[in-house]
Amino acid sequence: MSKIQPLADRVLVRPAAAEEKTVGGIIIPDSAKEKPLRGEVLAVGNGTKEEEMVLKAGDQVLYGKYAGTELELDGEKYLIMRQSDVLAKIQ
Repeated sequence: MSKIQPLADRVLVRPAAAEEKTVGGIIIPDSAKEKPLRGEVLAVGNGTKEEEMVLKAGDQVLYGKYAGTELELDGEKYLIMRQSDVLAKIQ
């Protein structure tokens, strides 16, 4: 992901694919699927004087439902958010 480089305390995240649950054989449309709350960090900024960057590219993370700003590049969706919007790192 060399096209986007986050600045300061921001991270670029690729959200995990939304779960396609079916109920009695009914496929849930995209508009009704739960927004994924986990993803992979693709790029990180350098941090700030107040907040050291502890995340790195490749980390699997959990984030809040409304965290970050959505963007689309080459048909793929990404989120850019502050490191403080990340709730946890998945080991």
